[in-house]
Amino acid sequence: MSQLEWLAAALVLINVALVALRSVWNYPFALAAVSVYAVVFFEAKLYSDMLLQGFFFALNLYGWAAWMRAREDSGVPVGWMTDRARMIWGIATVAAWIVWSFLMQRYTDAVAPWIDGAIAMLSITAQWLLARRRVESWWLWILVDLIAVPLFASRGLYATSIVYVLLLGLSIDGLIQWRRSAAEGARA
Repeated sequence: MSQLEWLAAALVLINVALVALRSVWNYPFALAAVSVYAVVFFEAKLYSDMLLQGFFFALNLYGWAAWMRAREDSGVPVGWMTDRARMIWGIATVAAWIVWSFLMQRYTDAVAPWIDGAIAMLSITAQWLLARRRVESWWLWILVDLIAVPLFASRGLYATSIVYVLLLGLSIDGLIQWRRSAAEGARA
């Protein structure tokens, strides 16, 4: 475990705790965390996760701007997806996972292309939905955490694995808080 991995882990925990609280100030921590994790994942030959960090960087810039525009005194408002949107996003995520994982298996020396690909594609969808302030993003983050913990532990990324256990708890808390906030917004 490197000091770089521990730094990335700490930044991610601060970021997700602030997201759960619907604070726009999660984004500076997110940008720093994904930058550091890109290096960590490259060294571990988890290329899907490494490339994912670049996508996260761009999407976090978008999310930061979107959240700044939507900000209210009580935090950032959140809501639910339509059934149709859930279906479309689900199909697109599964299709992207199959294509991406096949390419990673065929053209790289990635150690776990299908599992790593699932984490990457679920994370992309979750991050996009998070930037759009959709409650369903937390369900996807919970799934990502459950898949990521054993993968990262198997690669010796123990600090990151521990972080993902903690992220699982924060994701559950985020889901509870965002559901409550969405319900209050629907009643208003």
